[in-house]
Amino acid sequence: MKKLMTAMLAAGLMAPGAVMAEDDPFLWLEEIESEEALDWAREQNERSESFLRGQPLFEEFEQSNLRILTSDERIAYPSLMGGEVYNFWRDARHVRGIWRTTSLESFRSEQPDWNVIIDVDQLADDEGENWVWGGASCRYPDYDRCIVGLSIGGADANVRREFDLETRQFVEDGFNLPESKSYLAWRDRDSVFYAPAFEDEQMTTSEYPRLIHIWERGTPREEARLVFEGQRDDVLVFPTRIWDQDTPYDMIVRLPTFFTREYHLYRDGETHKIDIPGDAEIAGVLNGQLLVELKSDWTPGEQTFRQGALLAARLDDVLAGETQYKVLFEPGATQAVAGVSTTQNTVLVRILDNVVGQLLRFTHGDDGWTSQRLSVPDMGTLSVVTTDDRSDRFFYNYTGFLTPSRLYEADAMADTHRATRSEPEWFDADGMEVVQHHATSADGERIPYFVIKPRGFEANGSNPTLIGAYGGFEVARTPFYSGLIGNNWLERGGVYVLANIRGGGEFGPRWHQAGLRENRQRVFDDLIAVAEDLIERDITSPEHLGIQGGSNGGLLTGAVMVQRPELFNAVIIQVPLLDMKRYHRLLAGASWMAEYGNPDNPDDWAFMSQYSPYQNLSADADYPKAFVTTSTRDDRVHPGHARKFVARMLEQGHEVLYYENIEGGHGGAANLQQSAYINALLYAYLHERLAGG
Repeated sequence: MKKLMTAMLAAGLMAPGAVMAEDDPFLWLEEIESEEALDWAREQNERSESFLRGQPLFEEFEQSNLRILTSDERIAYPSLMGGEVYNFWRDARHVRGIWRTTSLESFRSEQPDWNVIIDVDQLADDEGENWVWGGASCRYPDYDRCIVGLSIGGADANVRREFDLETRQFVEDGFNLPESKSYLAWRDRDSVFYAPAFEDEQMTTSEYPRLIHIWERGTPREEARLVFEGQRDDVLVFPTRIWDQDTPYDMIVRLPTFFTREYHLYRDGETHKIDIPGDAEIAGVLNGQLLVELKSDWTPGEQTFRQGALLAARLDDVLAGETQYKVLFEPGATQAVAGVSTTQNTVLVRILDNVVGQLLRFTHGDDGWTSQRLSVPDMGTLSVVTTDDRSDRFFYNYTGFLTPSRLYEADAMADTHRATRSEPEWFDADGMEVVQHHATSADGERIPYFVIKPRGFEANGSNPTLIGAYGGFEVARTPFYSGLIGNNWLERGGVYVLANIRGGGEFGPRWHQAGLRENRQRVFDDLIAVAEDLIERDITSPEHLGIQGGSNGGLLTGAVMVQRPELFNAVIIQVPLLDMKRYHRLLAGASWMAEYGNPDNPDDWAFMSQYSPYQNLSADADYPKAFVTTSTRDDRVHPGHARKFVARMLEQGHEVLYYENIEGGHGGAANLQQSAYINALLYAYLHERLAGG
């Protein structure tokens, strides 16, 4: 025990002075890369893979998944920088991926002339490292230098390297950092904001940066000048430079909790706190106008602004304490702001109305703000892909459950739209139907959910049915097109259900806040209500009903399985949180206490203990044969959650399947081949459990 405690302290998995629970015999599985724990994981993998690979549809699923995921017919989604189009692409020939560019004119053609900037496969071979692309942040407005992120095996922690876009070479003595969760943000060509995350005193208890420095080119990073310091128990402090045309605004953002922020404008060597509510978010700056999104009601003077509203005011007035906010958008009962973007002259606001997308345009002139609803396609999900800082051009994506994704090029001022790309129809949707129903949760709230019915559907209670849900962190689940779901499930007679349960953002902040902390049980009750409603409508029955969720959604499916095992015959629990007694001590877990609570506080543990899946497992219960997955390289949600949960189930005599990808990060897979394989395992499991093979 002493050896284990020492190892955990060294790994940062346990706070000094913490008491380890003597009644937990599986703490050794929290040692992420210990040989004993990895041997256990490999043994479970072998057992589960042997069973699932032996299912009659497995090989067919894997091959069709790989064909879809690596197809050259997929949309190459653009990123506009300096009038050029950039794209990161993975396929069968580029397993790790290539970062490439082309002109806007070439991108509009059927076969763009792509110019490869970085070949990650070649880089990995040259350097003998398991590189996974971590993105690139390029210096505005010249876009001559970029900070490139490279992850080892898909972890959140990245190696960061300065890259010269003109020479197409990494800058040897540039702004480079070894693997960590540190931040770098461009100020100008020769200086960056630097937020280190290497040592305990540099980090918050959530293992993110808390110190902001300015690092000048040609100097050691150890000599970078400290300009801001957060608290040890903050979640995160990070820097960014916001550009409004040619005017830069240096912002330092402090997150005391996951859902509260302080915005500090760094100007002339001093920081100036921006006076907005702690739970509000700055959505951008346009023509000197500060855009603020509210998460709760706010009365800065005589006027009360409603929760969920989008406001605007002159930034200089805000800093001077002479604030005169104007309401750009105030959501109705079924509406929510889903995203805010800016072009050269407009603010684009993505709206959800009863979980269906709309797009509004706002412009500011001498007479104030004006708005217009843009003529985008109806009855689907909209997402702004990229905007242009030097024009009002932008690209957006449109999709639906039975509508392949379509990429549009648009002009926000002219309200013109042109389809430029479309995903292939990966499955035959003829005869399929999408309907929206509502279930009544335990407290009377109406919970919407979508049902995608396969051709030939009959409400006879025997349809294999899979519910997908998330229910947390104000993340909205909206209609989407999936070739994998279509091929592996819908075309084979399966029903797919998307549940818009509380905790998410489908109806704005109120929908999220209704499932926070002591109200978490509402989230589980909502999913249970949807399951019961499906059974009541004879769409399915417990023998043919399954649920699937990942990360926070893994907590959801784990908790609901433990509470109502008789409702389901299949439960997929992916990269999950499951031990809510210790989650805040594992990796980034402390950052989520505003969502779930602090188990070290007896009042919080009183309600958390009622649902924590790991603690509530019972040897006397009759659980369905669940399938739990995780990744060794997940440095966000600790793999110990999944390991310990499965170990306890096995100890209690329950049947359970387990698969741990030794690399892959929080996404579960490090490349498209791994994704094809893992999804084949999942659908083989679902067909065996719900469709009889």
